[in-house]
Amino acid sequence: MAAAQQIGTPSSGLCSVGLDIGGTKILGALLGPDGEVLATVRLPTVRGAEGIVAGAAQAVREVVAQAGRTLDDVAGVGLGIPGIVDHAAGTVRHAVNLGVDGAELPLADLLSVALGGLPVVVENDLNVAAVGAAHILERSKPDRDRAAGSGVAPSEDLAFVALGTGLAAGLVLEGHLRRGVSGAAGEIGHVPVDPAGPECPCGQRGCLETIASGTALAAAWPARHGKPAPVELFEAAAAGDADAVAVKARFAEAVASAVRLLVLTVDVRHVVLGGGVSHLGEPLLEAVQEALREQAKSSPFLTSLALHERVVLAPQGVPVAAVGAAVLGRRG
Repeated sequence: MAAAQQIGTPSSGLCSVGLDIGGTKILGALLGPDGEVLATVRLPTVRGAEGIVAGAAQAVREVVAQAGRTLDDVAGVGLGIPGIVDHAAGTVRHAVNLGVDGAELPLADLLSVALGGLPVVVENDLNVAAVGAAHILERSKPDRDRAAGSGVAPSEDLAFVALGTGLAAGLVLEGHLRRGVSGAAGEIGHVPVDPAGPECPCGQRGCLETIASGTALAAAWPARHGKPAPVELFEAAAAGDADAVAVKARFAEAVASAVRLLVLTVDVRHVVLGGGVSHLGEPLLEAVQEALREQAKSSPFLTSLALHERVVLAPQGVPVAAVGAAVLGRRG
């Protein structure tokens, strides 16, 4: 298995489709030859192998039709999905939330057949989110600063940090998607930071994700008023609740530690905060940036790295993972 995959340009002037398949919804995006998002689609997920394949095929056809195109205009399809993905074989297993467990599901082959032979690439959902973030950040630059070729910069470096059920990062390094030799690159949530801390589902104690994940935040500040726990926590902290202020500070410090860990190991230009907690928006970004400033005060070395300037929020209102899947699908 290759440790890194070059994010390249499409081999033709055709479009590509990307799908982000989650436990409740399928998000789709159609990219034009220049990397522009031409259309998007959202469909409910149907659990089980047959439902996933049928839903994915429907999403591809609908997003293509929305842009007034046909499947003949599509070079390939990329698909991001949770679970254990073998990108080379195009298979997935243990996508429990999707009703896929046990034997490997040959998703790439099944979807390709359903789409009349279109090439299909299957990748882990976090990895396609990282590729999508790189693509969007590159396209946000002035034309003069963009890399030549497609909308994804071969020189772009970033980590996409998913703050959700767990904590993990997808890595794009110098335009290459970094998986690692066993696919564990970016699993920073399982770095122990407190030997006396709570037991982690991975079997270790005091892992970073037991403090800096959406699940950990909800456990520390359970929702009481029907809103998401992160929203209620930040609202209570803004209103001056001392306990909420303390919980928010501990969470922000832990996320800042994740940012510091990523920069000190792979020195990425951007650390993109995504996942469910990122919907807090600017209040989350400001809290993490402030924690990074505080952590750097006693260290001229950390100060020189300007960690707080490297943190950005994942773009809102754009299906980032679907866009990344479409970028990978362009290689079809």
